[in-house]
Amino acid sequence: MMKIFNEAASSIENQYLAEWVKQGKQVVGYTCSFMPPEIVHAAGLFPYRIRGIETESMEIGDAFYGPYVCTFPKCLLQLAGEGKFHFLDGAVISTGCDAMRRLDECWRKTGEEYKGSKPDFFHYFDVPHKTDPHALRWFENEIRKLIREIENHFQVTITEKQLQDSISLYNHGRKLLWDIEQERFSKHASISGADAFSIAVAGTVMPRETFNQELEKLLAEIKTNKERSNEGKIRVMVAGSINDDIDLVRLIEDAGSKVVADSICFGIRSGMDQVDSDKQPIEALAKKYLSDSVCPRMFDGYQQRFDYLMEKARRADVQGVILQNIRFCDLHGSENGLLERDFEQRGIPCLRLEREYGPLTETGRMKMRIEAFFERLESQFQND
Repeated sequence: MMKIFNEAASSIENQYLAEWVKQGKQVVGYTCSFMPPEIVHAAGLFPYRIRGIETESMEIGDAFYGPYVCTFPKCLLQLAGEGKFHFLDGAVISTGCDAMRRLDECWRKTGEEYKGSKPDFFHYFDVPHKTDPHALRWFENEIRKLIREIENHFQVTITEKQLQDSISLYNHGRKLLWDIEQERFSKHASISGADAFSIAVAGTVMPRETFNQELEKLLAEIKTNKERSNEGKIRVMVAGSINDDIDLVRLIEDAGSKVVADSICFGIRSGMDQVDSDKQPIEALAKKYLSDSVCPRMFDGYQQRFDYLMEKARRADVQGVILQNIRFCDLHGSENGLLERDFEQRGIPCLRLEREYGPLTETGRMKMRIEAFFERLESQFQND
């Protein structure tokens, strides 16, 4: 059963995407977790989270960005220029950070030089950096603008009922993901951290109806599985920069740990990660996607983010935290320093890892640092 999710999470294209396109249906990609996929789904389109895996060169990315920039948007641009996103009928670019904001400009320019690399529908979705009432109103207007643009381009109508139905569907999927997270927290879990992370990533690149159906089957299988794989391993939480590379989680677990929790924008958030179905849909989407974020791009929210991580670490009973960030990611790189300080002050050991996005090209260096960290933890356990 895990094969379905592992395959979807490990490649740019998957069988469900191929079947969707073969049926003549349309796909809209998006780059950031601040963009509500419910909007695209309500239009009868496939909301697909754009990723940069399978990047083998950086020729195009370097030409438009230069060398001293986070490699995530550079990988997206590289694959776009190479035509790897040929199945996209549209793309929505969000301001996750300044490098991601520039992706809008760079991709538009790349589309001029590499014909066919930019989909016909190309929309810039702005996101405020605060959650004040005026920022929420601004965000609601951005959502309305996106709805109008989708309706005009794809000649569809997005009704309030369709939005409510999509919200209900995605809420159910998030509830199922939280059931997986609860299983991870258990001291006798029968699912690895790598598999749990694969499921979360797969949820962003599979049609939601199919994802929910397959995840329900997997949960039933997990609950009857008597094979336990958590005993005797160090319990770790992974947090920080965007990561959709399952091999990074596998590398951490292969070194002798169990990743029992994570806080990464592709991962599983919390049991409260739901859109309020009792509110007007646009208002509810704006509040959920702007207010519930734990991304360091949001101003004045460090204490909230740390408290969230501490609560997750407590629930998962972690023995150590790995804070990873992509090189040149100023947001996560800076905040990880504060998180390390505050976790260590509360008796939770931390390891900070700086890496490049994409296929693990620094496996040896990272493996050595991870193993050294686990040796520190084991020594500390023995002394305690």
